[in-house]
Amino acid sequence: MRKSMFMYLFFFAVLFIIFQYANEKSIFGSQEKQINALSEQLQVAEDSLKSVAVSVEDAAYFTLQGNENAIEYIERLGLEADDVEEMITNKIYDTNGKAGGNPIIPLKGVNGDFKINKVKFINHRWILADFSDGTNWGEMIIEYFFDENNKLELTPVSSLLYSGN
Repeated sequence: MRKSMFMYLFFFAVLFIIFQYANEKSIFGSQEKQINALSEQLQVAEDSLKSVAVSVEDAAYFTLQGNENAIEYIERLGLEADDVEEMITNKIYDTNGKAGGNPIIPLKGVNGDFKINKVKFINHRWILADFSDGTNWGEMIIEYFFDENNKLELTPVSSLLYSGN
């Protein structure tokens, strides 16, 4: 009796071990598939991120911060590029509050005064600006220059107007 009980326990233990092995093998296989799928997704995401980084680098080329020559020019004047951008942006936005319209914009608004909405520094000389009177909008290029006393001069170079009607 004792022998048969040990034999049954042995067979039960062997069956239990085989069941556990098969179960763990299927779990392991499932996890391997999941890891492979996630690795592929990670690779796709990394490739996409590299592509976006290249696009951002290309887009940043025509900016004051992305142009090493422009930064060197600003630094030779004894200024910092970040400070120059902030100072000029504030000065341009401050001109929006002038009575009779913004003096930088060479056009008169139909539905009120034109106001500059957004500026983008192209390099150490030019700014691209977007302006609007609420119905009509346009874009312009502004030249900025620091004289020998580091006094800022803003000059509109060219503008175009789109119509909202």
